[in-house]
Amino acid sequence: MMLNSEQAEPLYIQLKKAVQSAIANGTFNPGDKIPTEIELSANYNVSRITVRKAIEELVSEGYLTKRQGKGTFVNAHKIGRKIEHIISFTAACRANGLSSHSAITERKKIKADQETAERLQIQQGEPVLYIQRKRYAGERPLMLENNYYPFERFSFLMEESLEGSVYELLRDRYQIDPNQPGETVLQITLADEQQAKLLEIPIGQPLFYMNTIIYDQHSQPVHVGKQYIIGDRYQFTL
Repeated sequence: MMLNSEQAEPLYIQLKKAVQSAIANGTFNPGDKIPTEIELSANYNVSRITVRKAIEELVSEGYLTKRQGKGTFVNAHKIGRKIEHIISFTAACRANGLSSHSAITERKKIKADQETAERLQIQQGEPVLYIQRKRYAGERPLMLENNYYPFERFSFLMEESLEGSVYELLRDRYQIDPNQPGETVLQITLADEQQAKLLEIPIGQPLFYMNTIIYDQHSQPVHVGKQYIIGDRYQFTL
């Protein structure tokens, strides 16, 4: 791939973006050793100074790690998100330069327990729609999402594919805007056998556990969320 020296964008930025793209599309996977400075210089027809500057920035931003005497390696990229902001998983991945998709692992009508009923402002025992999805950032699972919706209002989700952002679907097709977070608890837990199997990680790996309630533009409850997120690939900021 040749970079374009006639563009206003500096060559080291173009090279940096090329390496980021290679990481995002799986050409370079976490743990991979990237080509040497000499090889990158030859591959992209740029000076070694240009390569060095691009690599230094990618190291400082956490994409790469240099190991003395061994080379430069791809880090497991963390998805960043501000904890107090409502942002869908899809939007968080997009903001971090990653594609996303989802796989439904459970979708069924259940009876609300006391805690869920109180938070959704319904009676205990009333039906809720439970949807569990495995959320992927790039090609790797990152989050196990467990959402509980008031069934009477959200039964239409039984018929939707839900491969992408539910929030975007609710806004675009049903004029429901999930834009208000309620009380949210964030803590660290360890993956049990089922979570480890679904997230394709070892049992006992640290996970973020987020328990939250989301309201719409009219302050009506949209869903209770109980999410398990792989800790070493995600970070929250205040």
